[in-house]
Amino acid sequence: MRYDLPASRWRKSTYSNGGSGSCLETQRTNDGLVAVGDSKDRALGAFTFPTPAWNAFVTAAKRSTFAD
Repeated sequence: MRYDLPASRWRKSTYSNGGSGSCLETQRTNDGLVAVGDSKDRALGAFTFPTPAWNAFVTAAKRSTFAD
């Protein structure tokens, strides 16, 4: 978990909308990882992932092709 990441670097997912309460944000960390957090409660911190792993997750989510 990462805490105290710069607020100005967060990018909200284009799939997040204001009414559903589902708000995912990402940002690149200084050491090249992708931080993923909840925009409603940034104090919880963020999970970090290597870029290839995050890209593979996003691709699988878009295609709904997660392995069992």
